[in-house]
Amino acid sequence: MLVVAAAGIRHRCTWPSPPLQLAASYGNSIDPGAHSRVNLPTLSSKKAHIKAMRAVVQRVASASVEVEGRIISEIGPGLLVLIGIRDSDTDSDADYICRKVLNMRLFPNETTGKGWDQSVMQKNYGVLLVSQFTLYGILKGNKPDFHVAMPPEKAKPFYESLVDKFRRGYNPDQIKDGIFGAMMKVNLVNDGPVTMQLDSSQASKNKNDAEDS
Repeated sequence: MLVVAAAGIRHRCTWPSPPLQLAASYGNSIDPGAHSRVNLPTLSSKKAHIKAMRAVVQRVASASVEVEGRIISEIGPGLLVLIGIRDSDTDSDADYICRKVLNMRLFPNETTGKGWDQSVMQKNYGVLLVSQFTLYGILKGNKPDFHVAMPPEKAKPFYESLVDKFRRGYNPDQIKDGIFGAMMKVNLVNDGPVTMQLDSSQASKNKNDAEDS
């Protein structure tokens, strides 16, 4: 309670007691006669995860993949793309990732001096694709769990079809990849550094956003 005295007049201001209480119980209604409750929704870990194919795109000065001590793929300037395939992914997810990677403007235009102006295709640079199921890892305590990633027997042909999409959409000689399921050492020199994450969310699979914006 606060008592204010001004010009001989006393004003008494009283705040409700006890103060507001917050209850994180989604779905409870507010009872005007009880303590005010603010409902806070909760999200389960499964629902919070994006249902989409995932790509981590890095602009590189060079990159290579080594298996059992032997370099099996390498590129000079271009893009290193780590690909995570979710168990629910379809061809439309693969189409979206392919279009976006090939058209995203991550390179400067040396003629005009503009940054973020040209795609890997306009620069005629290389693209190195590497399958990376750990992009869909979920920590349970301190241990990673990969149950949302597509199983290997399904993921291998799906990944191979994605590589084919890249080769059909660009110069096939500029598309390199690793070995699916192998233990790989990926070496890269990140140029910038520049790293972008793409998710093929359902709302973004429209072809109209592929090239320009």
